[in-house]
Amino acid sequence: MKRRILLKGTAASASLVAAAAAGLLIPFRLLAGDWPQTAFESDDAGDAIKDYFGDAAVVDSDQVVIKAPLQAENGAVVPIKVTTTLANVESMAIIVEKNPMPFVASLDMLSGASGAIFSTRVKMGQTSPVTCLVKAGGKVHRASQVVKVTVGGCGG
Repeated sequence: MKRRILLKGTAASASLVAAAAAGLLIPFRLLAGDWPQTAFESDDAGDAIKDYFGDAAVVDSDQVVIKAPLQAENGAVVPIKVTTTLANVESMAIIVEKNPMPFVASLDMLSGASGAIFSTRVKMGQTSPVTCLVKAGGKVHRASQVVKVTVGGCGG
């Protein structure tokens, strides 16, 4: 009886090792689709927006609302929440203009989403405009807010 358990365990372990060696247990290969690598690697906010959204017209919109602190005491974890009431939301993105790589987050929506909320925490090295973009109806809607990052949490 113990021999049978040992053989089954050995066979299961061998199968697991073979799957790992073939790269089948790596989650990003199983779950990830195409991702906007050029946008995330760009060091220019305008280029990153064009890489992600293409040639869609960018317009300022009051239907995109940013909730972020006016002053962040810790630039390593700045909470940002984007809310929109737009219909047919396709994607959303967050740009921190003065970061070395300004394209910090993106979200692709299921087709036909009406309204959306996107919340995350981003890293900011310095005071910078934060721009949130929402693609809906063939246009890219934009809202911006400056977030002041204080060094050392002094509040000054």
